[in-house]
Amino acid sequence: MGVNKKIIILCFVFLFLLNIFAWQEIFSLTSNSALKVDFLDVGQGDSAFIQTPEDHQIIIDGGPDTSVLKKLSAIMPFWDKSIDLVILTHPESDHMQGLLDILKIYKADYILWTGVKKNAAEYDAWISILEKQKKMGAKIIIAHAGQEIKAGNVLIDTLYPLENMEGKDLKNTSNDTCVVSKLIFGKSSFLFTGDISSAAEKEIAGSGENISSDVLKVAHHGSKYSTSDLFLENVKPKIAVISVGAKNTYGHPTSEVLQRLENFGIKILRTDKDGDINLVSDGKNIDIIKNY
Repeated sequence: MGVNKKIIILCFVFLFLLNIFAWQEIFSLTSNSALKVDFLDVGQGDSAFIQTPEDHQIIIDGGPDTSVLKKLSAIMPFWDKSIDLVILTHPESDHMQGLLDILKIYKADYILWTGVKKNAAEYDAWISILEKQKKMGAKIIIAHAGQEIKAGNVLIDTLYPLENMEGKDLKNTSNDTCVVSKLIFGKSSFLFTGDISSAAEKEIAGSGENISSDVLKVAHHGSKYSTSDLFLENVKPKIAVISVGAKNTYGHPTSEVLQRLENFGIKILRTDKDGDINLVSDGKNIDIIKNY
């Protein structure tokens, strides 16, 4: 056998072994021992998909349009048309519209929201969808502080609203009635804040709850009226995720918020610049993964 042929064979063997190692690395990241949290790039809106080590599927908000369906079809097997838990932080279209589309196709086991009233066409559509889901067996839960939801080794602790909001009529914005949840897996934690303002942040910080979290989903797409110094001092996040559209007329995220995050030395991830943000935790460490 010639020298050149031996070199070629050795190269093929090396590439083959390298490929096996790469697949092992991918498998270790996506195995059932990990918690996966995907902050989906849905434009100017919010949507996060969570898969627990026991394969529970949770979605928090659905973004402003049908784009979330394409995201889910890439994450979930095509035959899987059920979701364990759906959380609507508040009935604003940039969080709710995508959930309307999801719940026309997927069956939910549990749906958690605040139960507030709002005079809007998409709100009426939401109530209609809830009725249909109830007929299919979904349990509707009204969110309030002190609730705990267990999904295997994962705990979801509801921190806000501090009172039961069911049936309250909202004539203006519902931002400060948002469901705020802390997701805990081992020593890893994620704080989902919806669109709350600094006023609600102050209430939560003063509630006596432990709100320190490794990952903070920045409230209201980086509005200057949220993500206060007081809140950041209490949450102490290592990573801040901003769900925001590349094109928006609000100036989100604002320079004030970005500066505050930088002042605290927090790593900033943005859906408008980074696309889907995929985080994986083994219960001790949180890794940023692309295209797992």
